[in-house]
Amino acid sequence: MKLSIGAILCITGGAAAFIQQPTKRTSLAQAKLSIASETNMDDRRSFVTKTGSAAALASLATVTGGVAGMPAPASAASKMWEPVELPFSDTLYDIDFNSPTHGYLVGSRGSFAETNDGGKTWEARSFSNLDAEEEVTYRFTVVSFTGDEGWVLGKPTLMLHTKDGGKTWERIPLSPKLPGEPTSILSLGPSKAEMTTSSGAIYVTENAGRNWKAQVKETIDATLNRISSSGVSGASYFTGSIVNQVRDDTGAYLAVSSRGNFFLTYEPGQDFWIPHNRGTPRRIQNMGFVEGDIKKGLWMTLNGGKLLVSPKEADFTSEDLNFKEANIKTGGYGITDVAWRNSDEVWAVGGSNTMYVSQDGGQNFSFDKSANDIPGNLYNVKFFKEYDNAGWALGSNGLLLRYVG
Repeated sequence: MKLSIGAILCITGGAAAFIQQPTKRTSLAQAKLSIASETNMDDRRSFVTKTGSAAALASLATVTGGVAGMPAPASAASKMWEPVELPFSDTLYDIDFNSPTHGYLVGSRGSFAETNDGGKTWEARSFSNLDAEEEVTYRFTVVSFTGDEGWVLGKPTLMLHTKDGGKTWERIPLSPKLPGEPTSILSLGPSKAEMTTSSGAIYVTENAGRNWKAQVKETIDATLNRISSSGVSGASYFTGSIVNQVRDDTGAYLAVSSRGNFFLTYEPGQDFWIPHNRGTPRRIQNMGFVEGDIKKGLWMTLNGGKLLVSPKEADFTSEDLNFKEANIKTGGYGITDVAWRNSDEVWAVGGSNTMYVSQDGGQNFSFDKSANDIPGNLYNVKFFKEYDNAGWALGSNGLLLRYVG
C-alpha cells in the first residue's frame, strides 16, 4: 500500500538510524484512526466468511510433514482447553492484553476484536476511516500492548499505534527504503517499540515511530553474503533468506531460514547475527525460546512432527548446538508452536488441531483432546505470566481456545 508520508531511512556505514523528513512532519498528526464498534460490520464479515469458506476448507488438511490419520489419543487424554465463541471465522494470528480483563485479537481479512472480560466474550472492531473493501484486504499479524500503549502490524504493510488503549489509532508511515518488510512490532512502553523486518533488521523507536534507530550493523542477507564469500570451509551452506524472527524477554532473537536448513541467533550488544547448523537432516519448521529466555535454551520443531530442545546456557557462539529430541508421538503431524506455561508444564500445538502437554519440562508429552473434534490447524499458543498465566491457543477458522487447566 502506498503511503503519503515516509520516515526516511539513513543507513550509513551499516545503518545507524532512519529519520522522517522534517518538511512532511506536519501531516503525520492527521493520520488518526478511530476504532468503531462493529455494528455495521456483520454484513461485510458474513460476505467475506462465506466467499472464503471453500478456500478455508481446502486448506484444513495441509499440514507440513503430516500423514493420513490422527494420532491415536490415549484413553486418559486430558482436556484442558475450551473453545471461545468469536464474531468471525477467519484465521487468527495474535492476541495480547494490557490488563487482566482488556485485550485485542487479530487475524486475516481485517479480523480485529476486543474483550473487556478477560477473553470470555469478544466484540468485532473496525477502523472507522478504512472502508469495508479496504479493511478486509489486510492480514493483521501482530498486536502488542504495554499499558495503554499499543501497536498493530498488518499486511500489506500497515502499522498502527495507540496511546489510549485502542480508543484512537494513528497510522505510522514507513519508508520504502526500509530493508525488507516489517515482520514484528513489540511495545516497550510510552512511545517506545521494537520492530524487525524480513531482512533481519532490528529497530527501536522512542518517539512513537517518528525516528527509528538500528540495533544490528548489517541485515541477515549481508551477514550470509559475507560468510559465504569469506572462504571459510562450509560457509556456502549458509545461503537463502529468512521466514520469521522470534524475540525472547531479554531482547535476544531467533531467525529460521526459508529453506529450513539453518537458523541464526542475535543477542543485545552483538553487531551481527550468528548462523548455526540445524544438526539434523530434517527441515526446521519453527523455533523459539524455553520459558521465553535464551539462557534457558531453545526449542526446534522439524518436519514429520519432531520436537528438539537444547540444553540450558548453550554456547551460541558455536555453529552446532546439542539438541535433544523430546518424546512426543504426533503421528507425523507438524508441530507449529510450543510454549512453556511454567518450568514444568509445556504445550505443543500443530496440524489438525493437535495438542500435547508435558509435565516434566518438555521431555515427555501426552495427547490432549481439547480440539480433537474441531477441524482446522492451530498456529500459536501463548501464556501471559503477568495475568495469572492465562493461556490462549489460536488457529484457523476463527478457533480460539482458552486454557482452563
